[in-house]
Amino acid sequence: MANNENNQDLNAIDNLNTSLTHAGETVANNKKILYWALGIIAAIAVCGAAYMWLYQVPLVKNSQAAYDQVLTKAMGNDSIAAAEFAKVADKYSRTDAGKLAAIQAATSYYNLGKYKECVKYLDKFSCDDAVLNAQAKVLLGDANVNLKQYDAALSAYNSALRIASGNNQIAPVVLWKEANVYDAQKNYNKALECYEQIKSSYPSFSLGNGMSIEAYIARENARLGK
Repeated sequence: MANNENNQDLNAIDNLNTSLTHAGETVANNKKILYWALGIIAAIAVCGAAYMWLYQVPLVKNSQAAYDQVLTKAMGNDSIAAAEFAKVADKYSRTDAGKLAAIQAATSYYNLGKYKECVKYLDKFSCDDAVLNAQAKVLLGDANVNLKQYDAALSAYNSALRIASGNNQIAPVVLWKEANVYDAQKNYNKALECYEQIKSSYPSFSLGNGMSIEAYIARENARLGK
C-alpha cells in the first residue's frame, strides 16, 4: 500500500512538473512573440519617419513650388490657369497646395464656361477653412445651375449655408441664389422663404441691382396669388 501511495505521489509530482514546464515554455514563447511584435512596431515607426523625411516633406515642398510657378505663369489667363492648376491638382492631390490648385482650376474652368470640368476639380478640393470651403460650395452650386442640375445646385448651396453659419457676406448671397433656383423650378413658396429669410436675418444686405428684397417678396406673393 505504501509503495502504491508513493508511486501515486511521484506521478502527481511528475504531472505537476510537466504542467509547470509547459507553462514556462508558454510564457517564454509569449515573450518571444512580444519582443517580435515590439520589433515590428519599432521598424514601422522608423519606416514612418523615413517616409516623412524622404517622401512626404519633399512632396509638400515640390507641390508648393509647382503651385507658385502656375501663379506666376498664368497671370490672370484662365486658359493657362485652368490647364496648369489642373496638372498640379492631379499630381499633388494629397497636399494642401494640390487642393488649392484644384479650386483655382475649378474657378478658371468656370470662367471659361467649362462647368463639367469645374465640378470635377471642385470634387478634388477640401480644406478646414470655413469661408473658403463655403465659397467652394457656392461655386459648385453655380456650376450646377449652369448645367441645369438644379437639385445638385440646391444641395451645394445648402451645404454652403451650413458651413458659412450665418456669415453676413456669404449667407444672404447664397439665399438669393437658392431663391433664383426655386423660381426656375416654379417653386415660389420656397423662393419666398429665401427672400423673407434675407429680410429678417440680413436686413442690411443689398443686391446691388436696384431691386429691394421687398420687391422680390412682392413678386413672389403675386406669383402665389397673395
